[in-house]
Amino acid sequence: MTLDGAAATDLWSALGARAEATPDAVVLVDRYGRRVTFSELRDDAATVAAGLAALGVRAGDVVAWELPTWVEAVVLAVALNRVGAVQVPIIAIYREREVTHCCRQTGARWLVTATEFRGFDFAGMGESIAAELGIAHLTIERGALPRGDPAALAPHTPQPDDARWVFYTSGTTSEPKGARHNDRALAGVGARMAARMQLGPTSRYALPFPFPHVGGILLLYSALHSGCTHLLEDAFDPVETTAFLAREGVTHAGTGTPFHLAYLAEQRKRAGEPLFPALVCCPGGASPKPPTLHATVRDELGGIGIVSSWGLTEAPILTYSTFDDPDDKLATTEGRPLDGVVLRAVRADGTVAAPGEEGELQVRAPQVMMGYVDASLDAAAFSDGWFRTGDLGTVDADGYVRITGRLKDVIIRNGENISAKEVEDLLFAHPGVAEVAVIGLPDARTGERVCAVVAPAGGSPPLSLTEARAWLESKGLRRQAVPEQVEHVDALPRNPAGKVTKQVLQDRFATAART
Repeated sequence: MTLDGAAATDLWSALGARAEATPDAVVLVDRYGRRVTFSELRDDAATVAAGLAALGVRAGDVVAWELPTWVEAVVLAVALNRVGAVQVPIIAIYREREVTHCCRQTGARWLVTATEFRGFDFAGMGESIAAELGIAHLTIERGALPRGDPAALAPHTPQPDDARWVFYTSGTTSEPKGARHNDRALAGVGARMAARMQLGPTSRYALPFPFPHVGGILLLYSALHSGCTHLLEDAFDPVETTAFLAREGVTHAGTGTPFHLAYLAEQRKRAGEPLFPALVCCPGGASPKPPTLHATVRDELGGIGIVSSWGLTEAPILTYSTFDDPDDKLATTEGRPLDGVVLRAVRADGTVAAPGEEGELQVRAPQVMMGYVDASLDAAAFSDGWFRTGDLGTVDADGYVRITGRLKDVIIRNGENISAKEVEDLLFAHPGVAEVAVIGLPDARTGERVCAVVAPAGGSPPLSLTEARAWLESKGLRRQAVPEQVEHVDALPRNPAGKVTKQVLQDRFATAART
């Protein structure tokens, strides 16, 4: 059964309604063997909310948290919603430089991190940030969360229209940008996503990407709305993760090109034996999709193929395909707008493009952010009430959306946005670098790869990839944003106005071998 949308105004209310409707249905499964029912999630979140309150977390407190895709991350998100905190979820690839920025800009009073994950000392990083900013730091281990007596909690007071979430995205500026969202809009998107994907109590949805991403929170709302199960994976491994999903009978194997390619590789080892016998579809989004991939997934993995979506952190899940869409639309488009979403393509001169004509995609929708934390960025983000996505695309006569490029200087690697300027600014500070341009190059595995094109400083030897990586990591840049390729030029190409012509570099190095 699906829930009445009125019951899903915030996470706690939606979970309460779902736990009453299907208390013993399983909502979370991880590959470590843990299974959590809806009623267990509700009860666990209540005790954790009481534990947080006992530590001093209050309604309205800004709490930044950086955890992997663990059961604990889901419980924490619901518990903080119950307390009434403003949440700043941070994906676990961010390091000290970015996390400090997120905490400082939002005025966070609390920072919650893992103790250690994949060899990185999150506890040490958190302590350093907390000491610098004068905020409280709480560490979480798998299986361990603060607990208290739920009877001591103040009554729950939903505030679904207030800004209760800040999600960070790296745009064209050198620092991540915080987008403010409310519960009502996120709950609505989650319900509409569930409808497009036909999620229900028997659906088992693969969640192998960072839960703190806005998409993770939306999928939690989808589960609360539909009663489906999420299969959590904290560290994607092509072999082990695929085996876990197969063992658990995945029906919706998402959620992007790198994952789909990994599933195909494992399927091809099985000589005709279905890898995912219960597969319904492969949800897609976040990273570019080769046009031929849909048919390959459909024919080799099964199900109806790839069901794509498109959105941004500032305006999440604007379009989604449906199971009834023609194959050519599933292969080449990102579906049609969700209910309530109005899209237009705008030419460079500001006029509205004709159906099928390329332009910058602009949107009006309930899920458009309430504004950036840095309000000075809002003026450039909106035009006469329309949010400027920065993506180039077309909207055909039937409403199908096709993404053709980006105005923003952003590289999308494995579904994560990487700001070219952020990497450029850090590399420019290297004493051996005179000029640098960071570009995205097509990559069959990750969608795009990060390439740094460097003009060396006079008398300095060319900067090697090893040196570039060491320099950037010493500056606290997350590993996923570090270039995979370094190329060298005597000087960067520029137009008459002095702007670097990155397209020239992309054309030149697109076919160069990865370093």
